[in-house]
Amino acid sequence: MNAALPVEVLKQHLIDPEICIRCNTCEETCPIDAITHDSNNYVVDPDICNGCMACVPPCPTGSIDNWRLVVRTEAYSLQDQLGWDELPREQPLPEAAGAAPAEADATLAPAPAAAVAIPSAAPGASVPPWSAAHPYVNLYTHKTPVTATVVGNYRVTGADTDSDIHHIVLDFGELPFPVLEGQSIGILPPGADAQGRPHHARQYSLASPRDGERAGYNNLSLTVKRVTEDHQGQSAHGVCSNYLCDLAKNDTVQVIGPFGHTFLMPNHPRANLIMICTGTGSAPMRAMTERYRRRIETGENGRLLLFFGARTERELPYFGPLMKLPRDFIDINLALSREAGQPKRYVQDLIRERAAAVRELLADRNTCIYVCGLKGMEVGVLDALREVTMQAGQDWTILHDVLRREGRLHFETY
Repeated sequence: MNAALPVEVLKQHLIDPEICIRCNTCEETCPIDAITHDSNNYVVDPDICNGCMACVPPCPTGSIDNWRLVVRTEAYSLQDQLGWDELPREQPLPEAAGAAPAEADATLAPAPAAAVAIPSAAPGASVPPWSAAHPYVNLYTHKTPVTATVVGNYRVTGADTDSDIHHIVLDFGELPFPVLEGQSIGILPPGADAQGRPHHARQYSLASPRDGERAGYNNLSLTVKRVTEDHQGQSAHGVCSNYLCDLAKNDTVQVIGPFGHTFLMPNHPRANLIMICTGTGSAPMRAMTERYRRRIETGENGRLLLFFGARTERELPYFGPLMKLPRDFIDINLALSREAGQPKRYVQDLIRERAAAVRELLADRNTCIYVCGLKGMEVGVLDALREVTMQAGQDWTILHDVLRREGRLHFETY
């Protein structure tokens, strides 16, 4: 007669603010707009989230993969989550919660990530190539950053251009910081934001291979563009980019990470890479290319096909070293959109021009495709790949799905 009425239990999806690097991947991936953010945190709306898990595999840090069992009427609100500096501890459920209907319980636990289909809107894979080496992630967090020393800071674009891009080398001394090509790290800039909070970490892709910028040393490199305006051309001051570009030799920086478990290069012999990038999106391509260059003599390399876009040669980072690579080692295609006396060309234009070479590599299941640069390039690249495929009488929809499921098409755009 007096038994407590059953209450509905929710397995609430939460984002760990201590690990999150505010890269916006989760919000962009969520197919139902359940994720939002303010200047402090990324949060999940419990009234919208359906536990589909679409946001979990792409997250580079794993901060998205957190859950709390709560009584639905007492779920953590968006306001609660926006004010957190750390996740709350798991709280015991009231005894009445144990009487929740079995059919309701079945909806609490989302399917494991491996069983989740990639959303149709996702342009690339959420799994790495099958042969990729095992990555280490989140060895150092906001609470436990590691100190690295600047051992080099070089401008890699023409001094007479507005594109101020630097190649920055960080050394970790005796502290372990294992990385793979395609991973990224977080830099904690000093100071505080307008609300008086310490600045969040900014994420940068590695520009060096797994054995270091200098082979055999515990160091790595980044490709950083000094931000002085936003994508709309309005004046803007990049807090971390300006901090990094102004660093001098022997300065120290606070680093967290490493991050990334999907945008990884294949690790089996004779794997081919199609690399498509613009600007500082060249960082992971440089890392992969250098990994291949260091093992030229082993005979393990497959083919490298590079499509690299910039406004002019002088604004193309690493132009000099790139041009010195052997032509039989890498097939380089430069798309220059503002070069004087030349027509505007973008990476998607060159993909179409090199359709035969692209189709030949796409027909080989040892080929992986990597795209890195501004978010706006995704549509153009996919359209070009679709056209190239259809010219051969093939169904791009089928091939696209295969490339994603097999971890052979990867996007890292911002």
